[in-house]
Formats: sequence, C-alpha cells, structure tokens
Amino acid sequence: MNVALWWIRRDLRLADNPALAAALEHDAVVPVFVLDPVFGGARYAPTTSKRLAFMYGGLESLGRDLVARGSRLLVLEGRPLDVLRDLMSEVGADVIHACEDFTPYARRRDATVAAALPLQLHAGTAVQPVASIMNRQGKPYTVFTPFYRVWRALPMPCANDLHAVPSHIPAPTHVPAGMRLPALPTPEAFPPGEAEAQSRLAEFARAAIGEYPRRRDVLADAGTSALSPYLRFGMLSAREAAVTALAAAAAGPLAEGAEGWLRELGWRDFYLGVLHHFPQVLKGAFNPSLRDIAWREAPDDLAAWQTGCTGYPIVDACMRQMLATGWMHNRGRMIVASFLAKDLLINWQAGEAWFMQHLVDGDPAANNGGWQWAAGTGTDAAPYFRIFNPVTQGERFDPEGVFVRRWVPELTAVPNRYIHAPWTMPAMTAALCGVEIGRDYPAPIVDRAIVRERTLAAYQAARESSPKFSNV
Repeated sequence: MNVALWWIRRDLRLADNPALAAALEHDAVVPVFVLDPVFGGARYAPTTSKRLAFMYGGLESLGRDLVARGSRLLVLEGRPLDVLRDLMSEVGADVIHACEDFTPYARRRDATVAAALPLQLHAGTAVQPVASIMNRQGKPYTVFTPFYRVWRALPMPCANDLHAVPSHIPAPTHVPAGMRLPALPTPEAFPPGEAEAQSRLAEFARAAIGEYPRRRDVLADAGTSALSPYLRFGMLSAREAAVTALAAAAAGPLAEGAEGWLRELGWRDFYLGVLHHFPQVLKGAFNPSLRDIAWREAPDDLAAWQTGCTGYPIVDACMRQMLATGWMHNRGRMIVASFLAKDLLINWQAGEAWFMQHLVDGDPAANNGGWQWAAGTGTDAAPYFRIFNPVTQGERFDPEGVFVRRWVPELTAVPNRYIHAPWTMPAMTAALCGVEIGRDYPAPIVDRAIVRERTLAAYQAARESSPKFSNV
C-alpha cells in the first residue's frame, strides 16, 4: 500500500482541492493539519480569536466531512518538518501533497520541508497561476489594470476543470491519535465550514451578483458576497468562485455585476502575486520614495481610531463593526485606512496590524495591498494627495445614516442632515436629540481643515529626500 499525506493549510475543503485530488491517486490518504508553534499552536488565542475560532470551526467541519467518507482529520502540533517526518515514518507514507501558499514564512517553511521530504505543491489558492503572470519583459506586474488584462485573457476555469468531491477517502490501517482543538466561540456573522461557503456562493449568484456594481459600496446594504473569510481559509475554492461568476456573466441580466465581482477575484490574485514577487511589502512601503514619511507618534489618536471614538461617525461605525463582528465592508476599509494614514498621519502599518488582529478574513496579501493602496505607498496605489473626506464618504455611501445608527447608537436621534457631521448641529437640535458633543459622543479628534496640508507636506518631504520611483 502506498500512502500519501494530504497536508492541509489554507484549503479546508473537499471540493476542487488539487492537493487532495493528487493524494487520492495513492492507495490511502492521511489528512493532516499541523498547528505550527510559529503561530502559537493550539494555545494561541489573543485578539485574533475570531479568526482562530473561524479556522478551528472550519477544521471541525472538515473533520466531520472526512469521517462521512471513511477518513478522519489528524491534528498535530509542532514544527511542520518534525511533525511530517515523524508522521510519514509512522504511517509509511511516500509523499506529501499540499496546496501552495505565498507568504514569505510559508515559502520558507515549504522550502525547508521540501529539502528533507518529498513535498509536492499544487496550485489551489488562486484562480490563475499568479506567480507566472509576467509582462513582456519577463517581470511581474505592479499595476493592476495590465495584470488584469492578461489574467482575464488566460483560459479561465470551467465547471469540468473543478475536482469533484470524493465519495470515499481510503485510510491506511494505522493512523496515530491526534489532538482535539480548543473550543472557541465562532463568529456569529460567519458560520464556518465548506457547506456554509457553498450555500453563500449559490445564494449570491442567484441574484445579488447582478446588483453588485450598484450595491457594493452601500455600507448598510448586503451588496457584497461576504465570502472573503471562506476564500481566506480555502473553505471555498477561488476557481469555483470564478466558475460561478462566469456562469452568471453568461446569464444576460447578471453579466455586468458578475464581471465586476470577477474583477475583485482578479484583485485577490494580483495581491497574492505582489506578495509572492515582492515579499518586502510586509515590512514597509512598496514605493521606496515613501518609505521615510515622518509619521506622527500619537497613541491617543491611534487608540481613538482603534476603538471607534474619533468623532467622525462613518469612521467610528466601521471600526466598531469590525470589533463586534470580525468583518468590515470594503468601502469602510478604504475610509478608515485613509483616515488613519492621511488625516491622522499615523503609520499605515499600525492599521494593517490592527486589521490582522481583528478581521476574520485577515489575509497578509490582501490586507497589505489594501492598506498600501489607501496610504498611497503601494503598487497600484491611490495618489498620495488623494485624501478621503469621511463626511462626504458617509453622505455618499450611507445617505440615510442607517449604517451609522446601527453601530453608533448614541447618534440614533440625530437628523439625517447632521448624522455624518453631528458637531455642526445647532444647539437646539442637539438638545432635542439628547446628544451633547464631547459628552455623549466625541468631538472630532482632528480638524480636517488643516490636516491636508500637513499630510501633503510630510509625503512631499519624503519624496524629495528619496529615490525617484515608477511602478510602470
């Protein structure tokens, strides 16, 4: 009997799993998940507990699905190389199959394992082979539009390309006992598991995908797919998501929305490629001319931003949504990121780290790409002189104040006219609402009439003292 290890990392699913499909070519398969001490192992549960609980829930769900197919999930803790070497010896395995990953640590880890053990990596994280998408000069793309043009022109997956869910997964005669995962309360907004991911994808594709361009930026509306946590941990295949989008695009009325959502999957692949080719982005600005911005050391302002107490309702609502649910609307992420980096002039890396602590879908590639876009320091970045106005952003994307009132209930009685700038209320209106600015709700922590010049000066000084840069 030849035995294969299926080393599960961020592919917690049975459907369209290339590593599992390859492992099934052997006589028997041992599915194993390694709790790496680099990430704190089984005892790791700080402020990332929502994401950790979501992952543990996904593993529990996968374990049940495996039992139903004659197998079981083996969870072990330790250094991956040591765990896998011992497990191969114990079960008589010949090979390890796993889906690729793109973070610098994952690549170092996999290189270490591959140098000592027969590890075979399979493309299973992205829609297209992002690491090999190059321009005519043989260099990786650093601007999204030309990347997407090439990405979209490549043969896209179709339903027949997806690996089917196996009805049976043969197990060897002996598999060691693993460990039980700690019980953590899973995030209410995101029940973990492959079945939930499949259900959400099908529901989104039925109708909402057609309205995606119109509803995607409305903060109070469920206009996005909310599938990012499931894609993050591979409870949903990115290729299957693309196949679903393409099928909807062929359905006439849904075409525009489906193409818009497919483009977002392209953004996900783009940021995976940026991280693969330029791992230094996790340590600082991609744009070398903006690596030495004189950021403010303002711990009180940072704390106010982190806790949703800035005095700008749309910023505070978004931050409170994340703290409560582990998720934030994509439009909200752009608003709060711009506010931290460009209104408060606080290093975007502090925001990047805060997001990674609290987001269920926290993913190094997409999180870093989004923050560098907002800060104007990245590959395909917003111009450094573009500074979102949180008041007008609120008026545009939450015109009735529904989202703000949901997450900032102290402003419930404030009229729509003032909901995004409550400090402008006349005294009589404020008294009728029962809202005293500075007592019931914070006064704005920054005067936006002066911050623009401060920010532009800091960015310009960094540019003048650094090498010239072009991302073309």
